[in-house]
Amino acid sequence: MASYPQDPGAPDAAYLGFWQERHLCTLTTPRPDGSPHVVPVGVTYDPGARLARVIADKASTKVQNVLAAGAEGARVAVCQVEGRRWATLEGRAVVRTDRDRVAEAERRYAERYGRTPRPNPSRVVIEIGLTRAMGRG
Repeated sequence: MASYPQDPGAPDAAYLGFWQERHLCTLTTPRPDGSPHVVPVGVTYDPGARLARVIADKASTKVQNVLAAGAEGARVAVCQVEGRRWATLEGRAVVRTDRDRVAEAERRYAERYGRTPRPNPSRVVIEIGLTRAMGRG
């Protein structure tokens, strides 16, 4: 993986490969007071669509933080690390409730993490329109 930055829509093979491995990630969202809220999540990366996706319960704090940012969405970051390798994706997050979008996020999650997410009728997807990708391999 080349050193940062990367084009989030056209990452090099090593960067994309790192995002295809099974890793726990973190999502950082801004609280209404501006302080960071950081939580562990599963993330999928779709460079062709310039999107990262996080499935979540609609009542979760991370979802509420994104919604509180308004229609423009919230500036967020997702990150994963393994030893000296790390990768961060940044962009603007919005919450999607459309069943097709949620199903696509669940499918991608199952593909990356090797297990189907448990059923959750309150599930939504946080879609992050990517503006920056950084990392070091």
